[in-house]
Amino acid sequence: MKQALQLKIGQSLTMTPQLQQAIKLLQMSTLDLQQEISRALEENPLLEREDEIEQPLEPTDHAIREQETPLESVEVAVETDWSDTNHFDLNRPMTRTASDDEYDSFENRTSEALTLSDHLLWQLNLMPLTERDMLIARVLIDSIDADGFLDADLEEITEALGEELEELELDEVECVLHQIQRLDPVGVGARGIAESLAIQLAALGLLGGDVSLPLSLVQNHLDLLTKKDRAGLKRVLKCTDDALDLALELIRSLDPKPGSHIGSSEPEYVTPDLIVRRSEEGWVVELNPDALPRVGINQTYQNYIKSGDKSETNDYLKNQLQEARWFVKSLKSRAETLLKVGTCIVEEQIEFFEKGPVAMKPMVLADIAERVEMHESTISRVTTQKYMHTPRGTLELKYFFSSHVGTDGGGEASSTAIKEHLKELIGAENPKKPLSDNKLSELLATRGFKVARRTVAKYREMLGIGGSSERKQVF
Repeated sequence: MKQALQLKIGQSLTMTPQLQQAIKLLQMSTLDLQQEISRALEENPLLEREDEIEQPLEPTDHAIREQETPLESVEVAVETDWSDTNHFDLNRPMTRTASDDEYDSFENRTSEALTLSDHLLWQLNLMPLTERDMLIARVLIDSIDADGFLDADLEEITEALGEELEELELDEVECVLHQIQRLDPVGVGARGIAESLAIQLAALGLLGGDVSLPLSLVQNHLDLLTKKDRAGLKRVLKCTDDALDLALELIRSLDPKPGSHIGSSEPEYVTPDLIVRRSEEGWVVELNPDALPRVGINQTYQNYIKSGDKSETNDYLKNQLQEARWFVKSLKSRAETLLKVGTCIVEEQIEFFEKGPVAMKPMVLADIAERVEMHESTISRVTTQKYMHTPRGTLELKYFFSSHVGTDGGGEASSTAIKEHLKELIGAENPKKPLSDNKLSELLATRGFKVARRTVAKYREMLGIGGSSERKQVF
């Protein structure tokens, strides 16, 4: 076979490290970016927090010459004698002191999350219990779930504790359980919803008032209450409509899950990336100055770089300087892109800011991508986990994007706006005769929205609203 040499010409797209870094920073949330900036500040001595740099009161000729040096210049023509510098001269220590650590630990100190078990044990420690009763109480508390109910059988607990405590009887364990049921929150430690409600009613009875009727209802006729059998309740309780209404109103004021409010997850705080405010000229979009620290080039270390020096130290500083410039440029690019996209979103959704969610326009990623001349994937990165503080609340940028739904007039409406109309209709319905999905679809049609019953059901589920049978209130 005759061998031949062939030459092929082709093109390929290669992502540079600078571009990879810019994309990485662009898709980061504010919290992740803060951590990334902190890491970069620790690893690269050429990076500096600009808010930590003290500006001289009077600019010197040396400082003027530094400002005139272009940032893009790789070589810095400033000769410095290394032996003359033994300390960092920006009036701040290079290393952390013990006082700094103590201050930071106090500044960042937060209380540990309080659990239901901790809350109950704290109260038990204030009670005059014996060591034997305290041991039983600890085991019982460990068996209480997050909703406040005892998730174990008393006989099993008694049998398990019998190996450590001599002559332990079921009555003794039940007596300690009654002590726990007297603790806050009222109704905790119950062995079911009926017992929990009964404990809460008994506590209300101690404050005065007659709770005999609602107490009899939850202890003996909870099945009829669950079935919403009003006629059956009147028959077995032998009471009037007014008395039954008062009893039902009192029961509805009770907490069916008394322990759920203790030890809940810590609230998550969001730092907005953008701030939207109204001015005389209209709506203004600004970057949040408190979201991220300002990062710049450390001029002191930059001045150590010697032109023409090929030493290992000088090469290291040059590489760190280049990486620092790339990092600063990537941060600037991220901020500019975020501001540009946020401004376009506000311009497209002016009606939302003026009138609220009911006026939300349908908008997809392609709409913004076309305006800012970027790819849709870039818009997706920019709008993910980025937040905008507005007069209508702090909202994720993705909130402003929604699908298109046809209208009777031949136009398009936003699914977000339709959801708001749906909530309005359900909020105004008769609780004894809730609107079905078909009826909701018809009512939306009268407002100009062509929405099928299945779509109504989907939007309703997305809003966390139950069906008509679940929303119906017999009492």
